[in-house]
Formats: sequence, C-alpha cells, structure tokens
Amino acid sequence: MKLAPIAAALASLAFAGITHAASPIDGFQKAWTHTHTGGVTAEISAFDAATGTLWVAGVVGVDVLNATTGALVQQIDTRAFGAINSVAIRNGLAAFAMESTVDRTAPGEVLLFDTTTRSLAAGTNRITVGALPDMVTFTPDGSRLLVANEATPSTYGARIGTSVPRVFGSAASDPAGSVSIIDMGSRSVIATAGFAGVAQTGSHLRLNTGMDFEPEYIAVNAAGTKAFVSVQEANGLAVLDLGTNQFEKVVGLGAKDFNAPGNEIDSLNNSTVSFANVAAKGLYMPDAVATYQAGGRTFVVMANEGDFREDNGDRSAASGLGATGLLANLRVSNTESSAGNLFAAGARSFSIRDTDGNLVYDSGSILDREAARLGIYDDDRSRDKGVEPEGVEILSVDGRTLAFIGLERTTTAAVAVFDVTDPNAVNYLDMIVTDGDVAPEGLEAFTVGGRHFLAISNEVSNTTSVYNLAAVPEPSTWAMLGAGLGLLGFAARRRRA
Repeated sequence: MKLAPIAAALASLAFAGITHAASPIDGFQKAWTHTHTGGVTAEISAFDAATGTLWVAGVVGVDVLNATTGALVQQIDTRAFGAINSVAIRNGLAAFAMESTVDRTAPGEVLLFDTTTRSLAAGTNRITVGALPDMVTFTPDGSRLLVANEATPSTYGARIGTSVPRVFGSAASDPAGSVSIIDMGSRSVIATAGFAGVAQTGSHLRLNTGMDFEPEYIAVNAAGTKAFVSVQEANGLAVLDLGTNQFEKVVGLGAKDFNAPGNEIDSLNNSTVSFANVAAKGLYMPDAVATYQAGGRTFVVMANEGDFREDNGDRSAASGLGATGLLANLRVSNTESSAGNLFAAGARSFSIRDTDGNLVYDSGSILDREAARLGIYDDDRSRDKGVEPEGVEILSVDGRTLAFIGLERTTTAAVAVFDVTDPNAVNYLDMIVTDGDVAPEGLEAFTVGGRHFLAISNEVSNTTSVYNLAAVPEPSTWAMLGAGLGLLGFAARRRRA
C-alpha cells in the first residue's frame, strides 16, 4: 500500500490533538507479501545480510525467503526438535528457540543453523537451555546469545482466601523463569541468570499472581554490557549485567492514569468508538522491547501490550468490583484491583524509559485514536487492551532514529511510526496500514543496497509483508532535481521557439 509522500501527509492536520511531524521517510511501498503454508506460521523474522534472505519462524518450522522478492528459498521443518518460538541471526548463524513439545515445563534448546547451507551448523549445534525458550537475541558483537526462558507453568497457583485484591499461591509445577547466556565461541551456556534474591524497585510489580517471573523479550545496549528483559505479566523490567551475568534488579513499571488528559481510552465494546477519560489505571506490562542511543545514553522502547495468565484466573470484569457505566465491561487485573481502584492490563501505548526504568515518554492515546481515524480500530477489543501494541523495531535513517510499533489487534495490520531521535521530544509520523494482513507479531528492519525495508510478520493472516521505506531526498538531491527540471523546461521552450 502506497501512502502519500510526507509533503501531502503534512497537509492533514491534527486529529484530536495528534500532529504529524516531518519525516525522514517519504513513503511506504509494499514490496511483496508471502503467504506461509505447510504449517509454518508468521511470527518472528530475522534478516541475513550475507545471503540476502529473511528467515520467518513459527511453530513447526522456518520459511527462508528471498528478501528482495519474497520467493520461498527453503522451508525448514523443525518439528523433530520441538516447537520454534523465535529466530535470531548473526555472523552466518541462525539461532532457533525450541520449546519442548513433550512437556513445556521441561528444558528447551537452541538450534544453530548455517545460513548459507540452511542446515544444522557444523560442530555443536544443539544447546540445552531453560523451560520454554520464547525469544533469542545476540549481543551487538555476536559473541553471546541470550535466551529468554519464559517457563510458563502447566497449572497456575490457586486463589488463597476471598479477599480483594485477590492473592494466589505458588504454582505446583512452575519452572523458574531465567535468561540463558550462551558463549558463541564455545557454544555453551556459561550462565543462567535467575531472579532469586534479586532486588525489586519501582511500583506495581505483580507478585501474587500464582506464577514466577516469566521473561518475555530481551534488548541489549550498544556496548553489550547490559540487557533489559521484559517480565510482562509481572509489569516489570529486569536489568541484566552482562559482566557478572546476574540480574541487578527488577523494576516495577507503575501504572498509567487513564483519567489524565491525553490518556483517554474507549472502554466499551458497544459498536461505537468513543474515547474518554475514565477512573482506571493501566499496568504497562510490555511485550517487545528495544534499545537505542541518544545523547550518549541508552533508552529502552517498550510496546505496552498487557497480558494475563493463560487461564485468565487473574482477570475479572470491572462490574464484579462494583464498576458501572463506562467501566462496567473493562477487564481488570484482580490481583491489583478493588472497588473504586481499578487496574487494567496494558497501557494501550508505547513508552520510552531510561536504564533505571524511569518513564521518559508515553504515547498516551495516539495509537488507539489513529487506528480509529483510519477506520481500522477493532471495537471488540475496547474492554480489553485496545490495539495491543506488540512489536518494536528501531531503524536509523539519515541521522534520525525511528521506532516502529506493531499493533496486534487492529482490523487490518498496522504499524505506527514515530521519530524518537530525542526521547524528550518524540513525534508521531505516520501509520502503515498493510492491506491483506492481520495481527503483526514480529517486525524486522533491514537495509539492502542503501535502501531501507521493514518486514512485518502477521500471525492471524499467516503472511509476511515487506515494505520499502523511501527516504526523503537530501537537499542537494532536490537542488539537482530542480536544476534538471529547469533544464528540461529550457529545452522545451527552445523546441517551441
């Protein structure tokens, strides 16, 4: 789908206080779409510059695609090893996060594939890690591979008593969540960072939910010295020191006030989209996270999706806590909420925080409102988490830093684009609405031949689409173009004469 060039976009003024800033990207053109078959689902993708391929992982295997055309190069069946949850690529090696299909509470493993031969790498190629490895990422220099072992329990802890907010006991079978640190030189686990005894700071860290901390996503700073791990259901961010290979702290991320100006939500799925301030708060509960540098400092970008236990035992309708009117149908966390004091899952936004977890920026109601303006807001999700920001990708274009935020619950797949170059002066730029796709799960930005691209893996439509991000020409280019047009005009005048 081709969006209007930025000059035309600027002609569209603010919608409900939302302004469109100038962008280093001149437009978004869909280059190709691949529909996955054979059981492979479109979840997480990784780009390999050496072979010009895009590797898309999901459940039963990996589709290796030509990054330029979208043509299938090879389908890799991983069912013999388990269920694949994630893929990352560095230095000619693709790392697969494999969950045990026999018992998800059992240890999982990482598989290493050669990206040239698209087969298991020579030497050590299977590494045992923690239970339910859900995400893998390399450090910037490729010397280490970090694995988020989510370790979801098979049965959650039962409720204790009848008090409100609710309290749940420990789960009977709940392996400890952790991060496996793999040295790529020896291809071995050199440390497993766990949460026992780790300091806890911040506020609204969820501790009585009937499960342990469950690492969801990992982002590493540019120096490769620290990693930032989202523990989504706990509403926390864990800081991992890669010098000591231990967690420094887990930061409770607090709550967002939906009654504050700019934080309006639509809390009723009643076929009418209407945003209002309400007397409730949202727990940030980020899914994907990413890091970038600004002014010599590291900042963490978070997609504040929100999530409950798989059995929804920690979820209730606000009406059960006496809420009426706009709040009656709102789904809230019953481990925090009580009558007149409601906490929903997710902040319906993306945030930027410093390395201590302090909030620097939050997008307020921009994501939901823009989806509504574009006619892709799904009102059936209003009582839940709105558009559910899920994925995050960072791309540098001509000295500007762009953040792409994937929205999982719009009627048509959408990715919001923000300029986050200055975390204290963030600008909303545009929204890519990708027709034919539904439910973006993973985002991957890459550059080929000086051209920038964004791959969007869509779980529900089971498609991967790649967009060409056309950069705004440099001023010198405009001058040359203008001079060329002037010469053409002069030649035309001479011919007419």
